[in-house]
Amino acid sequence: MEKLSVYTIAFSGLKEGKHDFDYHIGQSFFEHFENSLVDQADIRVNVTLEKRSSYMALELVLKGTVRLTCDRCLEPYDQPVKHKTVLYVKFGEGNQEEDDGVIWLHPEDYQINVSQIIYEYICLSIPLRHVHPSGKEGGSGCDPEMLRRIKKYHVSAAQQSDSRWDQLKNLRNNN
Repeated sequence: MEKLSVYTIAFSGLKEGKHDFDYHIGQSFFEHFENSLVDQADIRVNVTLEKRSSYMALELVLKGTVRLTCDRCLEPYDQPVKHKTVLYVKFGEGNQEEDDGVIWLHPEDYQINVSQIIYEYICLSIPLRHVHPSGKEGGSGCDPEMLRRIKKYHVSAAQQSDSRWDQLKNLRNNN
């Protein structure tokens, strides 16, 4: 976790107003998170901390690419990712009400590590289905040989029909 100290923002010595922090996220960043979906990435993250007397606002803007494995052809590809969000940092003691857009810190805290926040928003910006983006001519970016193999072994719904079930389907229509 010591290498993630680069992502620690010491806000106690900052004046009120906006402060920018820029980070480059690469392969070494994801090594610190177990079972990470991402191994390789090239992402630029800009964190704008707006410090006020009673709260702080963190605006995160991330843009870049992550290396994923295509669900269709199993080849690696670069998935573009981008995300923009604002989180509010408030101070309080005890159990505070959970809210998606609010981070609660103890009043004596003087710094915040944004590495976990950055990691979570990178993961949230990755689509659920990992498929090559379409090519310039509109075709699939997947490996053509793998697509031919998939087509060769694909069984359509009509071929999957089992005639033994036809009599049971007729029972449903008898009212």
